[in-house]
Amino acid sequence: MLHDNHLQVRRDAILGLLRGGAVRRQAELTQLLRRKGFAVTQSSVSRDLRELGVLKASGRYLPPASESAHANGNFGALAQFVRSVKPAGASLTVIRTSIGTAQSVAVAIDKAEWPEVVGTISGDDTIFVATPAARAQQRLLARLRELFGI
Repeated sequence: MLHDNHLQVRRDAILGLLRGGAVRRQAELTQLLRRKGFAVTQSSVSRDLRELGVLKASGRYLPPASESAHANGNFGALAQFVRSVKPAGASLTVIRTSIGTAQSVAVAIDKAEWPEVVGTISGDDTIFVATPAARAQQRLLARLRELFGI
């Protein structure tokens, strides 16, 4: 139980640091945590970031969306990076993002586990989202346009 409490305190500290400023590297975050008295390694910080649902976009770590926006996952923080959403055929959707942010947006889509998404492939500024059929693609387009205000 003590270990679980310490883990939660450390993860709360991570979120506080991410909300308080732009953290760009895990090594930087590890150093900040050590200054606060936490005995951490880069691998433990990496595991914490993954389990907290922290994403990286535009070269910095973004804390997960607040609990009040939980239904939209991390999309609130990522909406600023999405430039366009367009269909390409009956079951492929192309999302264009700011340079360097496509992977973070794709990870958020994958984590959302929407029934209309078969899978994603991301590059640097482009994401291909596969859907099983045209009807599923229309549901996906509506969802993405609402989430990203496009």
